[in-house]
Amino acid sequence: MTPTSPKIIFFGTEDHSLGTLKALVENGFSVAAVVTKPDAPRGRGHKLAAPPVKTFALKHNIPVWQPTRLRDIADDIRALQPVAGVLVAYGKIIPQPIIDLFTPGIINLHPSLLPLYRGPSPIEAAIANRDAETGVTIMQLEAGMDSGPVYCQQTVALSGDETRPELYQTLFSLGEQMLTETLPNILTGKLDPTPQDDSQATYCSLLSKEDSLLDPAAITAPIAEAHVRAHLGFPRTRLSIGDTPLIITQAHIDHTKTSPLSVRCKDGLYLTVDELIAPSGKTMSAESFVRGYGHVL
Repeated sequence: MTPTSPKIIFFGTEDHSLGTLKALVENGFSVAAVVTKPDAPRGRGHKLAAPPVKTFALKHNIPVWQPTRLRDIADDIRALQPVAGVLVAYGKIIPQPIIDLFTPGIINLHPSLLPLYRGPSPIEAAIANRDAETGVTIMQLEAGMDSGPVYCQQTVALSGDETRPELYQTLFSLGEQMLTETLPNILTGKLDPTPQDDSQATYCSLLSKEDSLLDPAAITAPIAEAHVRAHLGFPRTRLSIGDTPLIITQAHIDHTKTSPLSVRCKDGLYLTVDELIAPSGKTMSAESFVRGYGHVL
């Protein structure tokens, strides 16, 4: 695309929104404004920090809007019409009156094979459920949760070893490529979306710290191991061995107890911890932890 291409307003907040915004700018799309959440406290000092897309946009002289209510920027959007929208991990529901301001609408990158895993945690769900495949969908946004018609999809095979951070990188990198390749045809009306089959829809929920707790006696070892990979980074996997609370970052399945850090699961198999975050906050191997903390196990 060229600087005279149809104008785009980009919606995004999370760290993985940044790659798509960069791809749009680098491929010559005309990004007229970036909409992101207000600056929020981050880190141990809880200092206000700008979303990464804001920092990038300002460096490229792109206006940044950070409304607490989207209706507050309705007049700004109208002033740019006709304008299209692109949304990647913005973090807020877009009401239909705002969607209706865009032509041909708001195009969304969703990291699942919709209608599977509608909702905010499709990557974590695919890993936790030990799926054989997942993928990326480019769709047209509507007020319903990820229920809009689909422009294109691409499938990604899963090996069963993926972690949450790795799969985020894989799927959003693929999504950036898919979006930049299909967006010209979407904006010019050459590519029409296909409605989803709502009867096949499944849903995933917003994860919280409570989802980090692991009860090996209530689940099988394969599900426990997948939980560790699916929740790496956030909300993480918390497990107490003896009276010692741990955060598990790597683990594998054993048929027998091979370590003081092997815990028996519902199916009689064991989840053996390979790496963890100790109560001190330090990340270490299981061997190092046993050497230093074995007396409390």
